[in-house]
Amino acid sequence: MTFPYFNQVPNFNYISQFKNAQIGDYVEVKNFFKRVKLREDIFEDIVYFTKYKIMGDDRPDNVAHKFYDDSSLDWMVLLANNIINIQTEWPMQQTAWDSYLLDKYSNYPSGYTSEYDWLYNGVHHYESIELKNSNGVTLLPTGTTVKKGYSYKYYDSFSDSQIETGDISTPVTNWDHEYKIENDKRNIYLLKVEFLGTALDDIDEIMKYKKGSSTFISKTLKNADNSRLTT
Repeated sequence: MTFPYFNQVPNFNYISQFKNAQIGDYVEVKNFFKRVKLREDIFEDIVYFTKYKIMGDDRPDNVAHKFYDDSSLDWMVLLANNIINIQTEWPMQQTAWDSYLLDKYSNYPSGYTSEYDWLYNGVHHYESIELKNSNGVTLLPTGTTVKKGYSYKYYDSFSDSQIETGDISTPVTNWDHEYKIENDKRNIYLLKVEFLGTALDDIDEIMKYKKGSSTFISKTLKNADNSRLTT
């Protein structure tokens, strides 16, 4: 059994705009005003999810096949991570990422010989190294954005004195910066298999139309006025 996304989305009768349409003619279309979502108490509780690392050029359907043995659940992979724009929120395929980087860094400043030189050797920003006091307490974590040549002053209770660290900044190249952004996209969460059935049942119930409206036809179909479409 498969669970394509569009099977979860109900329909509505939209007033026909075809050239030869008669008054009262409708066209049955998907109601994209209704968006599939996980129940909040599930979505907000980490116990229902497991960490997953996207490998290589895997797409959502590849991940769904590997994890759920069902590539049609690609939408569940996206839903669990609140991914709306797959073009910007999912890792690019290698060839696309290479093209993106070469295009972004093609206008290199003076002092650099090529886009490759600017990408791999150009400094994007500076970050701190980890700083701890004599008691082992972290005063400044690794990766804090700082200025070049940044130093840190603090009072050390062990020596009862003010200490200045000297330069604790380290350069982050354009490549390092871009790689971290792209690599962070690979760390996602997936709804655990044992909770999949419950989530699908919930979604099925959420997406059904409810009786009580004059536009109601069935749980999966309603009439819609073109001027005021409702969910």
